[in-house]
Amino acid sequence: MAKTGAAIRASALLLGLAGAAQAEEEALPDLASCMDIEIARFERELRAFEGAGHAGRMFDIARTDGVEYCGTLGIVRCDRSDDPLACQRALAGQQDALREAVLSGLRLPPALSGDEAFEVQLYRRVWALSQGRSAGPDCAGATPRFAHWCEAREANSRLRNAVLAWQLARYLGLSAPAIEAGWARPPSPVRPQPRPGSEQ
Repeated sequence: MAKTGAAIRASALLLGLAGAAQAEEEALPDLASCMDIEIARFERELRAFEGAGHAGRMFDIARTDGVEYCGTLGIVRCDRSDDPLACQRALAGQQDALREAVLSGLRLPPALSGDEAFEVQLYRRVWALSQGRSAGPDCAGATPRFAHWCEAREANSRLRNAVLAWQLARYLGLSAPAIEAGWARPPSPVRPQPRPGSEQ
């Protein structure tokens, strides 16, 4: 089975970490900072999509692999912390809190009509999915270590559903930008990498 972009990036990250175990934890962004970068990426793509004129073009820039990537980074940070289980429990709570913040700014889907665009139909379904909960205790019966990891992953899945609904809502004019809504910040500027041999 082909790997998703997020899986490939996560694998590359883990391989890099294995070869640089002495790197400090601060080298990895926390969940909020990572999400700020991901949301800014989407807003850039949305502006480009709208600026290019999208009449007749399917809305094809909605994706959540970046959200999954941020959750994976969070788990890696926890693995490198003094108390990985407590950290992963906190990470799950942080992702669920962010999900609630995202959902609080979404408007209800438009009323059903006989002639509506694909994106409206998709938004109605994704919005309903984002409101739901798992059908059962997905992480029950596992060892404590696996259960905490599982809960963090399940929380990320719920967050991905919410962000996908928000992306469609932004396109349809049914939600404000994340920074305006208060659940994301402008990402910090990226510091340029120094050239080898140059002074820091």
